[in-house]
Amino acid sequence: MDALIIFGSEYLPWWVGIGVFLFLIFGRDKKKEFRMLIEVFSAGILSRFVFTEIIRFFYNSPRPFEVLDNVYQLIQHSPGGSFPSGHAAFFFALATGVFFYRKWWGILFYAIAIAIGFARVAAGLHWPSDILAGAVIGIFSAWLVDFLFRRFKLLERLR
Repeated sequence: MDALIIFGSEYLPWWVGIGVFLFLIFGRDKKKEFRMLIEVFSAGILSRFVFTEIIRFFYNSPRPFEVLDNVYQLIQHSPGGSFPSGHAAFFFALATGVFFYRKWWGILFYAIAIAIGFARVAAGLHWPSDILAGAVIGIFSAWLVDFLFRRFKLLERLR
């Protein structure tokens, strides 16, 4: 079980990133896939490196392995900065962005984002509330990026 948790929290995220790039390689409509790629990663970067970091600047939450004696830390990680989960924010933003373009694939990406979140909790790195907050931030970020790109026609030339 430990190996599955480690895979889900450390290696599965890399496969998700690669999976998004595969849309560009194997997609039929290269312009649409490229537009999706830009939008998806813009949302992921916004959620992970802007919104999440702003919240962490004002609210520093300890990780489960720091405060609970019975938590076995499966993955080495620095203390603090548990809330919200940057991984959840990033991968829910990716899933939402993919969902806007490809519904079925988006559902699959949501399932993987949930699996990554569960693995991060099971590894002793996050509280469930960290994952939930990260998911909300990620979904909001993807919606915001999609709205702004459509409103200001930022990728209109790729249509």
